Amino acid sequence: MKIWFKKTNHINKKIENFTSEKDSKIDLLLAPHDVVGTIAHIIMLKSIGLLNKNDLLILVKELRNIYINEILKNSFNIDEGIEDIHSQIEFLLINRLGVVGKKIHSGRSRNDQILVDLKLFVREEIKEIVFIVRSFFDLLLKLSEQYKNILMPGYTHYQIAMPSSFGLWFAAYAESLIDDLLLMRAAYRIVNKNPLGSAAGYGSSLPLNRKMTTDLLGFESLNYNVVYAQMVRGKMEKIVSESIASLARTLSKMAQDICLYLSQNFNFISFPDHLTTGSSIMPHKKNPDVFEIIRAKCNRIISLPNEISLIVSNLCSGYHRDFQIIKERFIPIFEEIKKCFSMFKYMLNHIIVKKDILKDNKYKYLFSVEEVNNLVVEKGYSFREAYQKIGLDIQNRIFIPCSKNICYSHEGSIGNLCNEKITNLMQNIMKEFDFYKINEVITRLIYSKISFEGSSKNPIFIS
Repeated sequence: MKIWFKKTNHINKKIENFTSEKDSKIDLLLAPHDVVGTIAHIIMLKSIGLLNKNDLLILVKELRNIYINEILKNSFNIDEGIEDIHSQIEFLLINRLGVVGKKIHSGRSRNDQILVDLKLFVREEIKEIVFIVRSFFDLLLKLSEQYKNILMPGYTHYQIAMPSSFGLWFAAYAESLIDDLLLMRAAYRIVNKNPLGSAAGYGSSLPLNRKMTTDLLGFESLNYNVVYAQMVRGKMEKIVSESIASLARTLSKMAQDICLYLSQNFNFISFPDHLTTGSSIMPHKKNPDVFEIIRAKCNRIISLPNEISLIVSNLCSGYHRDFQIIKERFIPIFEEIKKCFSMFKYMLNHIIVKKDILKDNKYKYLFSVEEVNNLVVEKGYSFREAYQKIGLDIQNRIFIPCSKNICYSHEGSIGNLCNEKITNLMQNIMKEFDFYKINEVITRLIYSKISFEGSSKNPIFIS
């Protein structure tokens, strides 16, 4: 039975299957957040006199039981015929507690309820991703320091360009992750606003205390305007998916580098045989399947912001069922990007870096700029004159680099990677996330004793 069911309603089964095809499976991921949001909501209802203390304590006890003994233990399911996670929890409370379970929805709509669930879910997922990214970042800088003195060719237009190093290459992707997290920090702040109390998008005639639920759920602030609170649906997912897509772009680009560098034509790096695959017909093949799969998965993630834009671009204000389709694509990308980072890290822990790459004579033109600079510094040539001379030597095939020793000392170059500065940037961005509040919310609403003392309507939480 649906919570909106009336005696005159008889929905066609074919319509029901089409409109709710994947909802219940996806909604299971939102279960803990629906419980947390519901506890905050009913504490607020007690504060405005719509629940008495005894009813509140009974409801909180059972909601905590569902959270701890069913959801955390993976024994929670959405029953056949139940429409969504909100309905399942409400039905459980009604079946187990009777009429008191029918009181939890006062002042709420499934519209603001799903927004709260999504925001709490996304907030938790961003926290996990940020720490995974930080661990990956640390590995990249460790490898950068380990291989900072091993030179490799740099390329522009896929043409041999100038000397680079593995230290420079690894650290480049580490610094890229910092900018990715700056974007994620902005997305996190947009997510971290409370929509609860906006109901179906037009508020409620009940005297709801939205500031209280904001504090209870650890949100930074509210989505104040109730119409805009609902307009966030779709917009939030697009912004968050953009930040995840930025991480995916970094991984995809590095995966492409590795696919090239592992090939016989480059042969800069290798991996143990048990981490690569072979060909059914060509015995010499050593295929970078892991990085090709990562590249494809990340490129699919990169497409999601555009997909969301296409779904929401012509929708007017207010709720639309179109948002359900976004949920089907949006929620799984968190697990997808986490798996990509995990596998990438596992592979990099086994990377084999080749030495003396630049001794091959085909890389001699890498040092043409060095010779131009030597003429400028040692013989007083203007840069353009030196460029012309070395260019003619190359054209006439008489160019011989005097030395393959290079001396780069400016910030961020081969000889001065500035990895400590890059680390400081990462530490600073990590401090800007207030993840401790997420843990406080769970401790407070799920595990702490709730007390209402004196004349204050505000709850007191006792650990």
